[in-house]
Amino acid sequence: MSSIIQLLPDHVANQIAAGEVVQRPASVVKELLENAVDAKATDIKLIIKDAGKALVQVIDNGLGMTVTDARLCFERHATSKIRLAEDLFSIGTKGFRGEALASIAAIAHVEMKTKQDQEELGTQIVIEGSKFISQEVAVLPKGTSFSVKNLFFNIPARRNFLKSDTVEYRHVIDEFQRVALAHPNIYFTFYHNGSEMFNLPPSTLRQRVVNVFAGKTNEKLVPVQEETEIVTIQGFVSKPEFAKKSRGEQFFFVNDRFIKSGYLHHAIMAAYDGILKDGAQPSYFLYLTVPPNTIDINIHPTKTEIKFDDEHALYAILRASIKHSLGQFNIAPVLDFDRDSNLDTPYSFKDLEGATPTIQVDRTFNPFSDDKVNKHYSGGSSSNYKKPIATAQWESLYVGLGKEDEFATSGIEFENELVTGSLFNDGEVEQTVRNTYQIHKKYIVSPIKSGMVIVDQQRAHQRVLYEQFLTNMTVHQASSQQLLFPLELYFSTTEMELIADLKLSLVNTGFIFDDSYTEHVVISGIPVNVVESEVSILLEQLLSDLQDGIPENSFSQNDSIAKSMAKSLAVKTGTALTIKEQENLVNGLFACKEPNVSPFQKPTFITMRVEDIDKKFAI
Repeated sequence: MSSIIQLLPDHVANQIAAGEVVQRPASVVKELLENAVDAKATDIKLIIKDAGKALVQVIDNGLGMTVTDARLCFERHATSKIRLAEDLFSIGTKGFRGEALASIAAIAHVEMKTKQDQEELGTQIVIEGSKFISQEVAVLPKGTSFSVKNLFFNIPARRNFLKSDTVEYRHVIDEFQRVALAHPNIYFTFYHNGSEMFNLPPSTLRQRVVNVFAGKTNEKLVPVQEETEIVTIQGFVSKPEFAKKSRGEQFFFVNDRFIKSGYLHHAIMAAYDGILKDGAQPSYFLYLTVPPNTIDINIHPTKTEIKFDDEHALYAILRASIKHSLGQFNIAPVLDFDRDSNLDTPYSFKDLEGATPTIQVDRTFNPFSDDKVNKHYSGGSSSNYKKPIATAQWESLYVGLGKEDEFATSGIEFENELVTGSLFNDGEVEQTVRNTYQIHKKYIVSPIKSGMVIVDQQRAHQRVLYEQFLTNMTVHQASSQQLLFPLELYFSTTEMELIADLKLSLVNTGFIFDDSYTEHVVISGIPVNVVESEVSILLEQLLSDLQDGIPENSFSQNDSIAKSMAKSLAVKTGTALTIKEQENLVNGLFACKEPNVSPFQKPTFITMRVEDIDKKFAI
């Protein structure tokens, strides 16, 4: 019987590896940026077109490569990062497997230009689908330039699974931000379709965070600093009042490598326990430095998951350090009944030396003198002192009140306070019959002919609002209420682009935008059924729901916006409603086109017949 096991050809093996390494254009951006950082570059440019589907180019001024290295770097498991197996326990670079460039070259058109500083000429290599097309000598600046074009050109099925440009572009921005935040000492620039999106000069850690997320980020940040034998923690967390619905601005870096950790995220949420609203997520930018031999980063192809030696100690230290920072900067409320704020010494007084207090003595003071009151109040002179005039006793104020004043009461008639008449006849007054009852501030019960109907108040209100918003956006423009003072809301760069795409639909719902800037929008009008204090919450929820992309179809876009706004504005479970509100909600629900389900396809009410209730009592 012939052998059936064979070695795979290199180009097939490369395509299999590419399935793990390169999932979308953002994966290429991540690998190329990390290679540029490992090459000790101080200036890195990222250029993409069509969200990276047409072009991803990374230009750096790093060390560059020799002719041999330029050809060898595209081979599988060829790397300059490690030499021995023991090096895996002391990794100080971003990459170490040697699979990225081989995987990228297997599924795209790659052009690489590289030159070392001491060399006069550089090397230019063109590869298409793992096939070397050309290798030439060229005049190039110091550093390396990678151009990746036509991603997945030879795997059409993978290309068809890519999302819209908006979604892919957001993933590219996420990867760019992760590398840029980890290395504030490197100059990063980012261009998309010829427009400059980010220009990040070398700066401090705080300034890099502010430059990346713009807006009023600087006001939100609370510094965190802790140094122990196990870990050194530095970075920033946000103040509780700036917490958002989404989890966008949450970054963990371990030894300058971005990671995801639900366990460490729980430690931060525990530190914020009691000072955050339900469902709110704090922003944080935390940089952990641990000994390389205490972590294992070789457990996932994307290297975003790390195994720590002592996770429990790390959890406790992280939670305690954030609690300390929130308390130190008077962010978290402190209950201390014995504390006197007047005794607090400002930090600016710590270097000041105490001065001897001055004492004023009145040498003419005589405690046994008869005119001591005069001296005390008139500076020792008794000429201005007047003896108080004796006033009548307080009882004299009430003399004669027991006698009736005949003059005052004669000839005057007083109107009787008791009203005996009625504006309506008793027969015309209709007794108000209560038709709805609220149970546990969650359900509304209303009797019907066959029994009773039980309505979920939150889902019912969602259905009512959803159809209102959808009608306003598709049939006629909604009415707006003008604000006396326009609202200024600040967002990040990516959020501002999303709002610009949604602007027309938001105007149809009743929003009026005065101006739009690069970092904030000015709103002068809001929908009639929206409270001014809920505008920022509503927009944050909308951006969170649509962060995976806006539907291309206009109706789908309006549908998504109407669902998000209905979810934000609907009356919540646990809210007490008046009888009038209960009746309006029930009547509004059954006036809808589809009252049976909420916008999210969940039942809004159930009915119970009298027969069903009778069966419950049957013996």
